[in-house]
Amino acid sequence: MVTLARRVGLGLAARGDVKDTVAWAERARAAGLESVWFHDSYFERDAVTYATAVAAQVEDIKIGLGALNPFTRHPVLIAMTISALDEIAPERILLGLGSALPLRLGQMGIPYAPDDAVTKSSEAIDTLHTLWKGERMPPGKPGLPPLQPMFPPVHRVPIYVAGYRSPVMVLAGQKGDGYLARPAESIPGLRKLLRVMNKAAREAGRDPNDLDVAGYLLALVGDTRLDALNRAKREPFVIYMMSILSDVTLGRAGFEPELRDRIAAAWRKEDYTTAGGLIPDDLLDAFILCGTRREIAGRAWEYHEAGMDLPLLQPVVQDEDQVSAVLDAAVAYGTAEAGTLGARAALGAQRKGAAASLRDRIGAYWEIARPFSFTASTLPVAVGGALAAVEGLFNWTLFLVSLFAILLLHIGTNVTNEIYDVRKGVDTIVSPRASHAIVKGRISDREAYFMAIIAFVIAFALGVYLVSVRGWPIVALGLAGLVGGYTYTAPPFQYKFGSFGIPLVFLLLGPLAVTGSYYAITGTIDWSALAVSIPVGFLVAAILHGNEWRDISEDARAGATTFSVRMGRQAAHWLYLSLVVGAYIALTLAVLAGLLPTWSLLAMLSLPLLVRQIRSAEFGASGQQRAIAMIDLQTAQLHAAFGYLMVAGLIIAAAIATR
Repeated sequence: MVTLARRVGLGLAARGDVKDTVAWAERARAAGLESVWFHDSYFERDAVTYATAVAAQVEDIKIGLGALNPFTRHPVLIAMTISALDEIAPERILLGLGSALPLRLGQMGIPYAPDDAVTKSSEAIDTLHTLWKGERMPPGKPGLPPLQPMFPPVHRVPIYVAGYRSPVMVLAGQKGDGYLARPAESIPGLRKLLRVMNKAAREAGRDPNDLDVAGYLLALVGDTRLDALNRAKREPFVIYMMSILSDVTLGRAGFEPELRDRIAAAWRKEDYTTAGGLIPDDLLDAFILCGTRREIAGRAWEYHEAGMDLPLLQPVVQDEDQVSAVLDAAVAYGTAEAGTLGARAALGAQRKGAAASLRDRIGAYWEIARPFSFTASTLPVAVGGALAAVEGLFNWTLFLVSLFAILLLHIGTNVTNEIYDVRKGVDTIVSPRASHAIVKGRISDREAYFMAIIAFVIAFALGVYLVSVRGWPIVALGLAGLVGGYTYTAPPFQYKFGSFGIPLVFLLLGPLAVTGSYYAITGTIDWSALAVSIPVGFLVAAILHGNEWRDISEDARAGATTFSVRMGRQAAHWLYLSLVVGAYIALTLAVLAGLLPTWSLLAMLSLPLLVRQIRSAEFGASGQQRAIAMIDLQTAQLHAAFGYLMVAGLIIAAAIATR
C-alpha cells in the first residue's frame, strides 16, 4: 500500500452498485488514502449499509459515517450501529454527528428548531459515550428499567461534530473529537467556523490542536475548468446544494442571498435547466471544486491551509470516470510538495486541443442522434428488402438509398424531438433515458436545429433520386415522412404531446415505411408488404408507448396529454401488452393466410425477450416503476430481435426459392 505524505480521504454518496463502491474503496486504500466516508443523504440509499459492505470487505482503511442525525436516528440506535461496525472493523470506524438540513427534516415532518440541533447533538454524544463504555443509563421515562447496553464496550470511535452554525462549532470545541465540514463550504466560511471552535475549545480547557478537522469537498473533474464548471451547473445535486446555501454561508463567501433565492425558486419548480443557468462561475468556484485533476488537488491544498486536516474529496458525479479522476486528484494532493500545485488558470486562458474538441463535438452529435433507436427505422427497410428478395425483385442500389433516406429522416426526427422536448420542459437534466446533449450544454439549440435540417435535406435529396427511378408515388411517401417526422414534436402539430403519437409512429414506421421501401425497391405494391408491416409497426409503437408509460409524471407536469396521461397507468399497461403480443399474433395470422412464407416464423425465437417484457410490464403495473425504467431500450431490443429474425427467415425463403 502506498503511503501518502498528507492525509486525504474519499467521500461517497450511498448510491449505485454496492460492488462498485467496495471496489472504489479498495482502490482508495491501495492508493494510500486514509479513509472513505459515506455521506448520509436523505431519500437516497442508506449510508450505513454501504459503509458496512466496505468495512467487511476492505481492510486497512478507516470508514467514516457522516453525518448521522440524532433527529432521525435515536442515539441508542446509533450506538448499536457503531457497535456492530466496530466488531467488523475494530478501531477503523469514524462517526460524524449532526442535525442535517432543516429543509429535509421539514419534508419529513420532523419538528426542528436551531437551538434543538445543539441540544440533541450534545445529548447524543453523552449517550454514545456512556453506552459504548458498557454503562447503564437512566430510562427516558420514569418507572421503567434503565438502559443496559447488550453489546461489548466499543473501541474508541472519534466523534466529528457536523454543522455550519456557530453554536454547533462551540459544541465541537467543547465535546467533539473533531469537526466535519459539510459539502459546499467556502474557505472563508471554514476559517470563520474554526475560529469559533478553537475559542470554545480553549475556554473548555482543551487544546484546539487535538481536534481533527475533516470536510467533504465536492469535486467535478473536467478536461478544463470551464468544462467542469459547465457540467456542474447541469448536475441536479449541485443545483440543489446551491439552492439551500444559508444566508450566513453566502455572506461569509461574499454573495447575496437574492442570487440563491432565484436559483431556489427554479429548483423548487423542478425547472433544473433554468436553475443551472442562473449559477455563476464564481459561486460554483466558492463552494465546489471544479477543474482538472491538478486544479482539484490545488483547491484541496487551499482548504488544508485554511485548517482542514482531512479533505474528503467527493465526486459530484459518482461514476467510474469521475471517481477515478477524483482518486488521482487525491493522490496528487497527498504527494505534492507544499506550494507546488499552483493557482488555477484563468478561465479565458484554458483551451482544449483540437482532438479533444472534435471528440466532444462528435460525442454530442452521437448522443442527440440517439443511435440506440435506429433499428426502428432501419428494420422496416430491411423487411421490405427481404420481401423483395422473396419475390425475386431485390435491387441493392435502391435498397441502400432507401435505407439511408429513412435513417436520415429518423435522425432529423430524433434531433427535432430533443429540441422541442427541452423547449417544452419535458426533457430536463433529471429525465431518465433522455439525451442530455442540449440541457447539459454539449450542443446548442441552434446547432442541433441545423443538424436536423441537414439530415432532412440529405434525406430529401435521396428521395429525389428515388422519384427519378420510381416516379411520383415516392413524393407522397417522402412528404409523409418529412412532415410526420418534423411535426412529431415541432409546431404546428406536435403529435408527441397528444394522444396521436402512438398511431402516427405505427403508421410512419410500420405500413408506410415497409410498403414504401418495398415499392422503392420493386416498383410494385403487394399485400404481403402490408401484412409484414403490421407486426413491425406494433413493436415500434410499443417503443414509444413504453416511453410514455414510464414518463407519465414528467409528461403530465409539462402539460402533455399522451394516451398514458389521459387514460392512466392501468390502461397504459394493457395497451403495451396488446402491442407486443399483437405483433406475434399478426405475424402468425399472416403466415397462416399464406401472405408470408413459413420461414418468417423464425421471429418466434425472440419469444424469451417477449416474456421478459411481459414480466417487466406486470411489475410496472403493480407500482414498481424501476421495472420499466429501461422499457424503451428493452422494447427496442425486442423489436430488433423480432424484426431481424423475421428478415433472416425471409432471406432463407428467398434463397430456397431461387434454387
